Amino acid sequence: MLTIKQKKLLDYIKSYYQDKDLFPTFDEMKDNLSIKSKSGIYKLLSSLEDKGYIRKTPHKARAIELNDFRKNSIETNKTNLPFLGRIAAGNPIEAITGSFEQISVPNYLINNKKEHFTLEVNGDSMIDEGIYDGDIVVISKTNLAETGDIVVALIDENEVTLKKFRSFKNSIALEPSNRNFKTRIFGKDRVTIQGKLVGLIRKF
Repeated sequence: MLTIKQKKLLDYIKSYYQDKDLFPTFDEMKDNLSIKSKSGIYKLLSSLEDKGYIRKTPHKARAIELNDFRKNSIETNKTNLPFLGRIAAGNPIEAITGSFEQISVPNYLINNKKEHFTLEVNGDSMIDEGIYDGDIVVISKTNLAETGDIVVALIDENEVTLKKFRSFKNSIALEPSNRNFKTRIFGKDRVTIQGKLVGLIRKF
């Protein structure tokens, strides 16, 4: 399973190669992902190589290759997941309602042993985590979360939002990733975790 940053880098490499028939440089990848150092890009590339998505060639410019078997499996091996509507990444909106619509999601984003669903992001309070208005988020259904997880949280049984979870002794903080929004703090009995973010799909 890829992290959001790993997925973003892999998508950029594929898109760059399709447009220019060569692979991006470290500087281009660093600028695209807004990462300050080349070492950060190197770590992401090493993770993609460990997971079998790319190959790196030492001591060579633009030294990246996409593994064909991964490239093909990303395009063909997909699972249809329930699409439950829009979720606020901003001020909470009304609770999500059921839907019969489904969205096709690459299998590498999900764990087949767990139940998943998808939502469309409404708002920009999570943009510093690379989550933008209109993105489709893939959620693993769970009622448990650890500090730092990005979760779907149900507030007072009628509002739902996508935020970073932080637990204290007698309260829960739902934190945005945009300094224009404020952290909201609730008693533990007011917040129910409905799922945890495991992937993201962006429509261009």
